[in-house]
Amino acid sequence: MESILFEKIGGVAKITLNRPNVFNSFNREMALAFQLRLDECEKDDTIRAIYITGEGKAFCAGQDLAEAIDPNGPELTKIVSEHYNPIITRLRKIEKPIIGAVNGVAAGAGANIALACDICVATESSSFIQAFSKIGLIPDSGGTYFLPRIIGLQKASALTMLGDKVSAKDAEQMGMIYKSFSDDTFKVESFKIAETLSKMPTKGIGLTKRALNESFNNTLEQQLKLEDELQTAAGKTHDYNEGVNAFLEKRKPEFKGN
Repeated sequence: MESILFEKIGGVAKITLNRPNVFNSFNREMALAFQLRLDECEKDDTIRAIYITGEGKAFCAGQDLAEAIDPNGPELTKIVSEHYNPIITRLRKIEKPIIGAVNGVAAGAGANIALACDICVATESSSFIQAFSKIGLIPDSGGTYFLPRIIGLQKASALTMLGDKVSAKDAEQMGMIYKSFSDDTFKVESFKIAETLSKMPTKGIGLTKRALNESFNNTLEQQLKLEDELQTAAGKTHDYNEGVNAFLEKRKPEFKGN
């Protein structure tokens, strides 16, 4: 059974974590396969949005601990540096919108992979757990970077140290995720976001993502300069001209993603 399922639906690449018998926890084979699929999505210009979800009852339970404690398996340092760090780097550097569609529990690295996506949505029955402290580890997969920036230092400290389970509704209210949907409507509503984004100006959205990434480290003056540069680049795209012309002609724009 393939650990990563991959499907192109229109301009959307759907990536499904597929180890449901272990709640889609990552082993080395799955982590490397996930990286290859993300690389494919980046290179394929016909893919204009990426939708990531899990098979079965869970989104992702993080690291497969059976592999982590296997004397013949990869050591923790290798798991972090070769599995999770490259995944998080790809999620942030691919200049296409990425939707994390959390369909169940998202724990440990699984939670942080979801939060590293551009837009994270979840079923109402889903939950997010920074499970690392329960086994004496620290949050990895960008958890100590993104979480305090998303919800603030106090909340992030409490959730990472106590390992509290956060419901999707609470995650939405504290700004951890964009939105939660009922379990019955989740698949349709969450994928609709990906479909909408796949028909929008992909280059402009990619440049927006780059600007948001850089904002974590820039001063206001540096960010304003970057906005100037990226706006100039966006203004040279086909989709900018199409958007302006459609507005003036009072018609719906047909963006091509370039």
